[in-house]
This record gives sequence, C-alpha cells and structure tokens, in this order.
Amino acid sequence: MRNILLAVTGLNPQVITETLFALHQNLQQVDAVHVITTRDGKERIYGELLSGKSGHYYRYLEEYGISPSGIDFDYRNIHVIKDEHGRELPDILTEADNECLLELCLDLTFRFTREPNNAVFFSIAGGRKTMSSCLTLAAQIYGRPQDRIYHVLVSPEFESNRDFFYPPRKSKAIELRDEHGNPYFKETRYAQVNLVPVPFVSVRDRLAPALLSEPRDPGTLLSSLVREEAAVLKVNLPARKLIYKDLELDMMPAWMALYAFFITRKQECAIESETCGRCTDCFLDIQEIFARQDRLTDLYRRITRDRPIAEMSDTGITQLNSENFNAYKAKIKDKLRERFGYYALKDLEIASLGKRPNTRYGIKMDKSRIEIVY
Repeated sequence: MRNILLAVTGLNPQVITETLFALHQNLQQVDAVHVITTRDGKERIYGELLSGKSGHYYRYLEEYGISPSGIDFDYRNIHVIKDEHGRELPDILTEADNECLLELCLDLTFRFTREPNNAVFFSIAGGRKTMSSCLTLAAQIYGRPQDRIYHVLVSPEFESNRDFFYPPRKSKAIELRDEHGNPYFKETRYAQVNLVPVPFVSVRDRLAPALLSEPRDPGTLLSSLVREEAAVLKVNLPARKLIYKDLELDMMPAWMALYAFFITRKQECAIESETCGRCTDCFLDIQEIFARQDRLTDLYRRITRDRPIAEMSDTGITQLNSENFNAYKAKIKDKLRERFGYYALKDLEIASLGKRPNTRYGIKMDKSRIEIVY
C-alpha cells in the first residue's frame, strides 16, 4: 500500500513537517506528499521547506535518518489554487475563490483515491478554515476504508512559531511570545505534536458509477447526493427579473432580451421534457443567432414597452454582432453567479458547446423547470 499525504496549507508551511513528524512517530509510512495552497503559501513552502539542504523539510529528513528518495515531495507536488483564467490566487477571500479551492480538492482527491493500492492521509491542520472544510468534503465524497483524515495538535506556544517546524532530536531553546507579546525562551523538548484522527462518513458508495469514471464538478457531485425537488427558474419579462430558489435578479433590458431569446428557444424545442436536460438540439451557432435578429429585437421591444424602437441603439442588442454578443453573455454569467451561486451556473448560464468556429450556444436547464411571464 502506497501512502499519500494530501495537505492544505496557508502561510504556515511548518504544518507539513509537523504532520510528517506526527505520522512517523505513529509508525505510519508516507510515500508521497502533495500540498494544496495559495500563491503566497507556495512561496513560503519554496523558501522555508524546499530550499535545498537548508530547507526545514530536508533538515527534518536528515535529522531523523529518512532518505529523501523514499518520499516523493518536490516543487511538482505543490498544487496552487487558480481562478477560472488560470491565475494563481494569493488568498481565499471570495465565494468564487472558495469554489476554485473546492474544485482542486475534489480533482486531487479523485485522482489519488482512484488507485486501489493508495491510501490517502488528508491533513486538515493548515490554511484557512474553508481550506480544511473543502478538503474534508472531498474526503467524504471520495474517501475509502483505507483513507484517513488527520488533524495535528501542537502545543499552543509553539504552534505557528516561525522557528518551530518539528521537535528536533536535540532540544534547543527558541524564542516564543507570551499572551502580551513579550518574548521568552523555552526548550523544544516541551513541545507536543499529536496526531488526531478525525472520524468521517464516506458517501462514495452512494455515487453512481459514472460519477467515479472521471472528475466531476462540485455541483454535479452535490446534486447527486442531495435529494430535493428541482428548482424552477421564472423569467419575468415585464419586471425584467429572474427568480430562482426564492432569489431575484434584476436584469438590464438588453441582457434580459438575449437571455429570454435562449430561454424561449429552449421551450419551443420539440424534444420531450424527459430528455430535454440532456439534449442540445436547441443550441445555435453564432450565424444562426444573427439570422434570428428579428426575434431578438421583438423580445427587446416587449421588455422596453415605454421606449419607442426608433430610440433604441443600432449598435447593441438590436444589431447583434460577435463582440457585443460575447460581452452580453459574459455579463449575464457574472450576474447569475453573483446572485445564484456557482453551482447554479450549470443550469442557468448561456452555455457554450464545441470549439470555434463551430461553437453553439444554449440553455442546459430542462424546459419543464422554466416558466416565462410575458
């Protein structure tokens, strides 16, 4: 059995060496270490743990007689949380950041638990509380009987201390701070590092086999586990509102017209509602959208009843082109995510299928869950 330590960390990389120390003291072998962290956390790991022989990780191995070749841990095993544009996040500050974190936790957990000869040790001792929560959730979804969740408890005065990375074989005095911030020195022999198993219930056996064949997005996984009545989307054209799960979103007229265009396209499709959610026959390519400009303009006219059509812009929604179509679509997606959350996007957004120039656009939500008020 190959044991993989999968840990979350923030700006205190010593939690990795502390966890390794605790596992080794518990006679548990570790064959590989993988870390989920932020951009700033990565820099701390590079500078404090992996900086050659002076790095505390290598100093720990040497001091306790552990061969570096016996543990797969280097720069390639540092997994930095990235946003939807591939930019490394310096911290987890927003709901969108947290969604990116959860996706990474799920992807790596799926990858490591797919191999039956692996055992995964999930370390939730480091980073922000949301990082621990997301890794715990990933373990609960994909975890198997051989996998474990661990927390590491370090004596409070030594915890997060910049000079303490593990209890050295030979005790030494390091500078600490009391509750008032005053410095004092204490021998490291008084430091306690305890490995605490965290019980968890895995729901892996409740997942459909198809959900275990490849990584899935959080919304798909969670919706497969949470059994509740499917939410209905109400599109109120006169009020220019979208209503979903008791939440309302006010829409600009042009955005509402474009969104209603795809919603009505979905509702008018001949495919029966039982298979509608899995069908994309109603999706249109950009030229097919342009060919239906009259339909789009008519929807815009309905929404802006108090404004004569002659006063409407001849460069916007009434004269759609690729540039403003992409701009409108992106703004609509941002508003949907901001109001209804990341997990709703799969159903609500104007989705794209295929690669350019053959991209087609449409709504994935089943038409039986859509109501339109004219």
